[in-house]
Amino acid sequence: MADSYLGPSPLLKPSSLYTFPFTFSPFSGSPRSLSFSFMASNCCSARHCNCSSTSSSTTHQPSILVFSGGTAFNGVVEELKNLTTRVAHVLPVSDDGGSTAEIVRVLGGPAVGDIRSRCLRLSDQSTSEARAVRILLGHRLPLDPRRAKSEWYEIVEGSHELWQDVSKPYRETIRAFLAYFQDQILRRSDERFCFSNGSIGNFFFAGARIFFQSLDAAIFLFSRVSEIPAESFVLPVISTNERLTLGCELSDGTVIRGQNEISHPTHGSMQPIDKDASSTPALSSRIKRIFYMSSEGSNLLHEVFPTVNPTVLEQLRSVDCIVFGMGSLFTSICPSLVLLGVGETISSQSCPKVLLLNGTHDRETSGLSASCFVTAITGALNRTYGDPHNCLKNPPNKYVNTLLVPKNGQIPVDIESLASQGIFNVVTVDSFHDSKLGVLFDPKSLIQALSNLLTDERA
Repeated sequence: MADSYLGPSPLLKPSSLYTFPFTFSPFSGSPRSLSFSFMASNCCSARHCNCSSTSSSTTHQPSILVFSGGTAFNGVVEELKNLTTRVAHVLPVSDDGGSTAEIVRVLGGPAVGDIRSRCLRLSDQSTSEARAVRILLGHRLPLDPRRAKSEWYEIVEGSHELWQDVSKPYRETIRAFLAYFQDQILRRSDERFCFSNGSIGNFFFAGARIFFQSLDAAIFLFSRVSEIPAESFVLPVISTNERLTLGCELSDGTVIRGQNEISHPTHGSMQPIDKDASSTPALSSRIKRIFYMSSEGSNLLHEVFPTVNPTVLEQLRSVDCIVFGMGSLFTSICPSLVLLGVGETISSQSCPKVLLLNGTHDRETSGLSASCFVTAITGALNRTYGDPHNCLKNPPNKYVNTLLVPKNGQIPVDIESLASQGIFNVVTVDSFHDSKLGVLFDPKSLIQALSNLLTDERA
C-alpha cells in the first residue's frame, strides 16, 4: 500500500513542469517534496529540442517520422537506432484493450499502452541499472487477480526483487508515481480496480499523467526515466487528457465501437490479446472508414473531431522521410491519419513516403492487396468518407511513393494497380517466419533498405 499521499507541490504549477529538461532530486521525507532542477542553459522546449542538447554526431543522421502502433514496429526499433536516432514515433491513444482498458475504465484519460511500449523499446540498456529500470517498467503482474494484487503491493512498497539493481534516486522517483497511481485508485471507491496482467509501466505512466495533468509531461518524464535518446520523440497523435474511443464503419453500414472490438475482440477478458487472425471471427464486410467517437454522455455513437498534436505537424514539415509502419492498418495506422491537417501536411512534402507492407493478413485486411492498403491510407488522409467540407482529393502518390514488401508475404503485390496509383518504386526485403505472427520483415534488411532509399534521395 502507498506509504503516504502524493500530490503536486503547492509551489509548482503542473502546467509548467515539463517546459524545460530537468533532473530529479531524490524524495526526502514526504513525497510532496518532489523537486526539479531546471537547466536554464537549454534554449528550447524539451519536446522540440534538437539543437544544443543534440551531439554533433547526430547532425548528419537522417530524420524520420513513423506512423505506427505499439506492437508490430517494435520489432525493428532496435535496428533502426543503427541508422538514426532522429526519429519521431507517432502513436495513437485509442487502444482500449488489456491493462490499458482497466486504467481508462477507472481513471479515465487516453490510452497510453502503445506509448509506454515504444518508450521501453527505445530505452537505454547500456548499464545494469538501465536494464533493471527497463525490466521493472516492462513487467506485467500475474493473471490471477489475488496474486497480481499481492505482487503490486510488494512493488509499490519497494520490497519486490525487481528493485534490486535500481538506485535510490530512481527507485524513489518511480515509486512516488506508482504510489500516486495507487492513491488515485483508492479514491475511486465506487470502482474496483483489477490488477490482473497489469503493466507496471502503464501504472507509472498513468500516475505521472494524472499528477501533471498533462500527457506531454508524462511522456517527457517516462522518456527521461527510461533514458530514450534525446533526439528521439514519442508523440501521441492527439495530445489530450481525455478518453478517446475509436469507431469504424463497414461497407455494409455496420458501426463498431472500440479499437479492440474492431481488431481483436476480447469480450472484457484480461487475458493477453491473441493477434493471430485465425483466432477471431471475420468482419461482416470490409472496413470503409475509421473515425473517433464520443466516450461521454448518452449518445456514444456520436462522432467527434479531435485536434492533431501540433508537434506532429511540425515534425512532418521537417523530416527527411515519412514511414507508414506495418501493423494493424485500420486501428494502428489510420487513427493517426484521419485528423485534420495530417493529409494536407504530408501531401505538401517531397520526401520519400514509404509504406511497409504487412507480411500477413489480419482481421482488418483479409482479402486486401497492396494497392488496397494504399487506397485505405489515401482514403484516411483525404478523409474521403467524412465531412465533405473537410475532404481532400489528392492522388495516392502524394501520400505513398515507395513500397517495401517482405519476401514471401501473404499480401498480393498487384504491380499494375500500384502503377495506376502512381507508385513505381516497389522493393522486396528479406523476411522470416514467426510461428505466431506469420511473415515479418528481417529487421537488418528492412533498415538497410530504408538506408539505401535515403542515400539515393540525397545523391
